[in-house]
Amino acid sequence: MYQVERKLWWYRILHGKVIRQIQTHFPDNKSVRILDAGCGTGGLLDALRQAGYPQIVGFDASSDAVFFSRERQIAVEQHDLRAVSTFRPGETFDVIICDDVLYFFNDEQIRYILSVFRERLRPGGIFISNNNAFSALRGTHDIALNISRRFVKADLNQFARQTGFALNQSFYWNFLLSVPIWFLRKLQLLVWRFNPSPSVHSDVKLPPIWLNTLVLKFLQAEERLFRNPPFGSSLFTVMH
Repeated sequence: MYQVERKLWWYRILHGKVIRQIQTHFPDNKSVRILDAGCGTGGLLDALRQAGYPQIVGFDASSDAVFFSRERQIAVEQHDLRAVSTFRPGETFDVIICDDVLYFFNDEQIRYILSVFRERLRPGGIFISNNNAFSALRGTHDIALNISRRFVKADLNQFARQTGFALNQSFYWNFLLSVPIWFLRKLQLLVWRFNPSPSVHSDVKLPPIWLNTLVLKFLQAEERLFRNPPFGSSLFTVMH
């Protein structure tokens, strides 16, 4: 993840979506305070810093992730989302981001996490979250990362209502690639069931540069053509 996070088409599209949301909600204001909860190896925080946002902080449960984030010279702490209320008690943020982390938790834990985020948001602040979508798109990537669930819009709508959030936006993305992804992951699972192996691998790897560039351009065109596609492999939400 550390090696590809600033290059891989999927991360570049996601990071672009996050930054545009912040720019839209806080135009001409680079001093907003931003928390990345479950920041991984710090790629998004690095992208935010390069976009001119200096007040960034993050945490992750993985000591390896914290190590690699600090390699980027980013202030990241080791902390578990299940105890998020004890992270810097009393501090508040204009933007809280939690990308592709909620799938590790059950409903009760998610409600607790979102409730704390709601309390930590400053007036006018926003909560941004990206999550994997649709159980039909489950593959060996999910097995390798111990991903226990996937989401649809109704799930996030319900969590928002239960925790006092108002949902600003909710949309799927990676729409046009969803069908080939579905075929690939069904094939992965079929092969794995006939030859189960503990050494299954994540899909996070950099393809050849020409292919990475092609897919990136393809997804950028999709963003312009489909504002609210009917499905996709990821679900992006903005709440306040």
